Amino acid sequence: MASPAYELTHLEALEAEAVHIFREVAATFERPVLLFSGGKDSMVMLHVAAKAFWPSPPPFPVMHVDTGHNFDEVIEFRDRTVDRYGLRLVVSSVQDDIDAGRVVGDPKAGRNRLQTVALLRGIREHSFDAVFGGARRDEEKARAKERVFSFRDEFGQWDPRNQRPELWDLYNGRHRKGEHIRVFPLSNWTELDIWQYIEAENVDLPSIYYSHQRPVVQRDGMLLAHTRFLTVNESESPYEATVRFRTVGDATCTGCVESVATSPGEVVAEVAVSRLTERGATRADDRISEAGMEDRKKEGYF
Repeated sequence: MASPAYELTHLEALEAEAVHIFREVAATFERPVLLFSGGKDSMVMLHVAAKAFWPSPPPFPVMHVDTGHNFDEVIEFRDRTVDRYGLRLVVSSVQDDIDAGRVVGDPKAGRNRLQTVALLRGIREHSFDAVFGGARRDEEKARAKERVFSFRDEFGQWDPRNQRPELWDLYNGRHRKGEHIRVFPLSNWTELDIWQYIEAENVDLPSIYYSHQRPVVQRDGMLLAHTRFLTVNESESPYEATVRFRTVGDATCTGCVESVATSPGEVVAEVAVSRLTERGATRADDRISEAGMEDRKKEGYF
């Protein structure tokens, strides 16, 4: 009698690929680290990493590149999650770089562009040789060019013309001292995949990913949360709206969308009909130019 065929679902195949990537890095690198902001992509990444190494905890620390302009709900969730998983948290602060004069911060501007210096400093100070990030190819054109294993030189820079082949899912992590590899386990996932996985796996997220009421300001076609970090112009009037966030980042440039979705299933239904990526719709700092993200990645940004 023939045995029944065993086939993975779409989400199971994506998860299996990510598990393979995590284990490959753990086996071949000395000092990996996982970037963890508390956002949905980094949370899914951590959830998969926990499954990859269960019953032991993930064999690497997590690092938050902290802009200092965070949503309170996200920082509370970050700390609670680190405690729950029994992880070591490394925080590399943009404010430390501003105080030391390594970067110049504009009180009225977001700090996402200043993260590169803090990121590279954190990697250098802890001698990390592999850095897991939650970037996905569907988010933005420059990220669509990225390999799963992305080589960075001794200055943390990325050369889009010098990408290593990854035929048959074989990854080349060879590097010299001072160089490192950025690793993207979720490269082939979409925003819809992320939310379907969150629903299927019951992945915990910060409350701001679901519908709630908060004061907002309309600016440049976006809704920005009226927080202590946002400078309101004279022509702007904050008002209450029912919103949720599709992505989280610097509170001064991360927009929200009007929504009544209060569960992962309801968010899945919204995302399924959306025609804008979350970065294109809700990240003001990504609207600078067509090549803006690629230029930032060449400098060392994720």
